[in-house]
Amino acid sequence: MSTGLTICAGSFSSQAATANVLVGSGGNFFAPTVTNINVGDRVLWTWVGSPHNVTSTNSAWVASPTQGTGTMFTNTFNTAGSYFYFCTLHGTATTGMKAEIVVASVNNVPPTVAITNPAPGTVYAVPANVTIRASTSDSSGTVTNVQFLVDANVLTNEASGPFTATTNNLPAGSHTLSAIALDTNGAKATNSVAISVVTPVAVQLGASQKVPPGKFSFAYSANSGLNYLVQYSTNLLTGWYPLATNMATGSSVTYTDANATFDAGYYRVGRLPNP
Repeated sequence: MSTGLTICAGSFSSQAATANVLVGSGGNFFAPTVTNINVGDRVLWTWVGSPHNVTSTNSAWVASPTQGTGTMFTNTFNTAGSYFYFCTLHGTATTGMKAEIVVASVNNVPPTVAITNPAPGTVYAVPANVTIRASTSDSSGTVTNVQFLVDANVLTNEASGPFTATTNNLPAGSHTLSAIALDTNGAKATNSVAISVVTPVAVQLGASQKVPPGKFSFAYSANSGLNYLVQYSTNLLTGWYPLATNMATGSSVTYTDANATFDAGYYRVGRLPNP
């Protein structure tokens, strides 16, 4: 006799998502440093460097083993909130190799943030005071804070736009400038650019020669990535006339004056100020 009931076997598709984080990316870093997920999603950490571990600052999960390249670790997040973690070998809860998982209680679309100034790869001369500008957008909330960092150090927090910050006397070396945007739903996004700061060399001119029929060339010492102004004067008394502005592509730059007359004259080259 039929009972009127039908029993079906099968699997249901899960709506949970997996977010991927690289462990040891580019050195002692997590990538990304801020991961946005929803309740029920999981994070999959994959080691691309070693040795490292993934340790929660508040014991939200059992810490991963200290392991090497090619290994993995995962955790599912069932409660909304911000979860900070770090590698005990290369950081602490507040410095070094650290990162964050932001778990939203609703299907929130994270904000976007983009550093619009400086451009990646920009070179500055010491001491460098660099203006950082960031633009943001958010389709499901409002950006309430943008945090600016120089390397791992917090520079400032801005609660409203325009979002800008200025560094103070950056020393020579490679630096990472970052902007982290936070919205009303607790989601975050980050963007970073790398710049360089160099100690400028003294500008010296040499290797001058006539290039018939009507050219004159010379070389000058420079720092790759910095900008220089080439000028000309007929007698040092009536003023200097600009001929060209060049961004150096090496430690020595050759300039050719295509309109040289071979009359008595003078050339000089000066390094332009930082942008």
